[in-house]
Amino acid sequence: MEEQLDQAVALVQAVLRDALVALYLFGSAVLGGLKPTSDLDLLAVTRRPTSDDEKRRLVEGLLALSRRPRYLELTVVGESEIRPWRYPPLMDLQYGDWLRAELERGEIPPPTANPDLAALITMTLLADRPLLGPPPGELFDPVPHEDLLRAGVDELGGILADLDHDTRNMLLTLARIWCTAETGEIRSKDAAADWALPHVPPEHRRVLERARDGYRAGDYGTWHDLDVCAAADYMAGEIRRSRPRRGGAAPR
Repeated sequence: MEEQLDQAVALVQAVLRDALVALYLFGSAVLGGLKPTSDLDLLAVTRRPTSDDEKRRLVEGLLALSRRPRYLELTVVGESEIRPWRYPPLMDLQYGDWLRAELERGEIPPPTANPDLAALITMTLLADRPLLGPPPGELFDPVPHEDLLRAGVDELGGILADLDHDTRNMLLTLARIWCTAETGEIRSKDAAADWALPHVPPEHRRVLERARDGYRAGDYGTWHDLDVCAAADYMAGEIRRSRPRRGGAAPR
């Protein structure tokens, strides 16, 4: 893992050069819960938007490095987009292996507003693991809890749309968003499932247990014998109910 991480850092530094403000490691690798299929999650902050050539070089380099041995995920955001904080910030670029087919064809998504940056920045602050640049607390404003909840709700449509072809991870993502909404904490995917299990009706527990156990074992699982949609819809409903109105109650 360390060699692959060093190679990814060198790539980002070589491509972005003086435009790079900082590069952070976050997620399972530093918050606990790193499992056989976990990504190495990186967040880069830049002084300016990246050029088309920089995007292309980053993507080509990451296509070569990812899966050797771990999947890599890189998110690039401009410094002016995240400080002062506003919701949702503009994401300049994101590399992830779920986009591999499109990226291999040279189809790089344009910059877009991304609610999930609220969670990514919160996890980066919690991890406090700079690879290059200052500690994240010197660069990021804390994300208000209301915006973190809002981001979770805004992501639900995409999560449910991806349920069929990434069932395990989407179920665990729902569990993590729900856990954060209720507790104010961001936990690893399997720890969030442990929290959620006593809170779901008995008929949904086998679904969540299979997702959690598969994640721990590196197994994506089979799902034809379980009512996955019902379990996902239940958690999505709880997430929507957990979101307080602006200025409303703190997390329970």
